[in-house]
Amino acid sequence: MTELIKLKEVHKYYEMGDNIVKALNGLDIDINKGDFVAIMGPSGSGKSTAMNLVGSLDTPTKGSIYLDKIDISHFKESELAQFRGKKIGFIFQSFNLIPNLTAKENIMLPMLFQNIRKEDRLEKAESLLKLVDLADREDHYPNQLSGGQQQRVAIARALANDPDIILADEPTGNLDTITGEKVMQFLQGLNKKGKTIIIITHEPNLAQKYTEKIYWLKDGKIEKVTKKVKGKWVIGK
Repeated sequence: MTELIKLKEVHKYYEMGDNIVKALNGLDIDINKGDFVAIMGPSGSGKSTAMNLVGSLDTPTKGSIYLDKIDISHFKESELAQFRGKKIGFIFQSFNLIPNLTAKENIMLPMLFQNIRKEDRLEKAESLLKLVDLADREDHYPNQLSGGQQQRVAIARALANDPDIILADEPTGNLDTITGEKVMQFLQGLNKKGKTIIIITHEPNLAQKYTEKIYWLKDGKIEKVTKKVKGKWVIGK
């Protein structure tokens, strides 16, 4: 198995006035190419901070983060932006679509930052809209789409630069149960095609149904790691 992401003794501290908040306190995470992993925990457990670090949106106070075996712990923001733009596609709970851009234009946006030609951006966006079964909605704005359709546009946008990793933050949080299941099934299908999927969630039933490995966070640390072996969940590493 090819190691794709590694967090080694990662700490993240924030200054809040005279106090220091230890959001993460010695995090170790290993994710291989093709994994379907969940990072779980209640509110305040540090999972959002973990997501920012796994997704190269932030750098650690202490410790090392390796993405594709490159230590990105001390990258400048401009370097991180270029690196994650090529390697990671993001799906957010609130969709984060640009309201004054159409579905197609939202999908094209990440490719613009990678200096891809307009003709290629158009072709890729149209292809991705077909993939998520929204070809007939390409000129619709976000407020003209249902929640499930907006999330599918967000998935298509995450795939725009053909990243190795899809990082989904509470991907079903704003969806009804049936639509949420469809979104998870779509992510599962992407995983079967070779994409590495990481979801951040507080829903154990969701994580255990679709993922193969779960990192359980509590108070900024890994409380336990469980993994699926022959259809059963066991304590592992």
